[in-house]
Amino acid sequence: MPDIEAIASELAVELKKYQADYLEAHLEEGQTSHIAYRGKELDSIGRSTAVGGNVRALVKGGWGFTSFNNLEGLSDRIAQAVEQARSASSGKSSLFPMKPVTDNIPAGVDVNPVTIPLSEKKQQLDEYKEIIWRTPQIQTSTINYSDSRRKVIYLNSAGSHIVQERADVSLLILAIAAKDGEVQQAFLSIGSRGDFNAVRNLHDKVETKARHAVEALAAPQAKGGEYTVVVDPMLAGVFAHEAFGHLSESDFVYENERLREIMKLGKQFGGKHLNIVDSAALPGYRGSYKYDDEGTPSAKNYLIKEGKLVGRLHSRETAMKMNEPLTGNARAINYRYPPIVRMTNTYIESGEVSFEDMIADIKEGIYAKDCFGGTTAMEMFTFSAEEAYMIRDGKIAETLRPVVLTGNVFNTLANIDAIGNDLYIHDGAGGCGKGEQMPLPVSTGGPHIRIQKCLIGGS
Repeated sequence: MPDIEAIASELAVELKKYQADYLEAHLEEGQTSHIAYRGKELDSIGRSTAVGGNVRALVKGGWGFTSFNNLEGLSDRIAQAVEQARSASSGKSSLFPMKPVTDNIPAGVDVNPVTIPLSEKKQQLDEYKEIIWRTPQIQTSTINYSDSRRKVIYLNSAGSHIVQERADVSLLILAIAAKDGEVQQAFLSIGSRGDFNAVRNLHDKVETKARHAVEALAAPQAKGGEYTVVVDPMLAGVFAHEAFGHLSESDFVYENERLREIMKLGKQFGGKHLNIVDSAALPGYRGSYKYDDEGTPSAKNYLIKEGKLVGRLHSRETAMKMNEPLTGNARAINYRYPPIVRMTNTYIESGEVSFEDMIADIKEGIYAKDCFGGTTAMEMFTFSAEEAYMIRDGKIAETLRPVVLTGNVFNTLANIDAIGNDLYIHDGAGGCGKGEQMPLPVSTGGPHIRIQKCLIGGS
């Protein structure tokens, strides 16, 4: 690979030669490996390296962007981005002021996961595959493993020079059971900031998931209607991210007049016990970092505090346009894309209620765990819980088939009447998608929460 640190020093000098309101560049070198199974068969396996970069220019309110995987002729790339920005210019540039920063942040792992032999990784995954397939009534399965190690150098025309390294590990296992035309599934999603040990020794968890998929074939379906619903930390985190977090991304809010009215700062959305946070400053999670892709330091950002909307997520441009504090949420999945406003580690803060007390006075309700995924459209959401159980007279009762939760996000926030004392932030596989940039590493979490009058789809 070329010496990107030496190239970065030359590029920093070149950035100062061009006339623009703002210029930034990213240089990136990375290594990745992956293993994928479809059913019992190995679908693909391999390791790769890549190097590339981008230049972004701002001129009179217009942006220009160019990416490249050849690190020669970078002055021409700068000129191209500046010319694009001039062509798009339409007014005045608006960018939150930042002092230049020089820093170097290591990956923080002892072993680069990409360098672990593919044979060792495959042996571990083969063991998981065998566990799934020895479970009766399993119809098919998928296993997707990936890891990476990246070094990214950020430069801007103000003089910032930031080197950040990070490693990542991701594993998704899906088991699908079938009988008499009925199909059920269960999945295991594990991620980490580069520690391969996170995906070792999962045999018991894999077996539990495969058995759950089979057991769900014989489980009854919930009767549709409104219930008092308790959701686990994973589902609470997905709700915070998908149903509310995306509504807090300021590029979306700024461009949508109706949403600006709905998401007016100071509006009361829940009780004083409700706090929702997005924070890349939490150490060690997949959504964590010291600086975003505009060189802005990470921070703990309250979106909802004591039930009230108090903040949203910003890039330097959106913070300036909306006259709100900078949050450090400009992110790109790699050098091929410009940074846009994205979440990091999004979670509901812990409360004071134990799980036992939370369900104790529920005569008939539902306990929902894990999440297959969901969809959101403005303030409406639909989520599919992987596991579900009836709550009867304050106790967890029979297993149900997976349930679908649906409703208005703001009504649901107002109906959260108990928040647990058992905060858990989940590092899952994959990541968040937005603007064709997928998957961006994020983490989600919360404690158990109780929701009154939650609509459950069913028979």
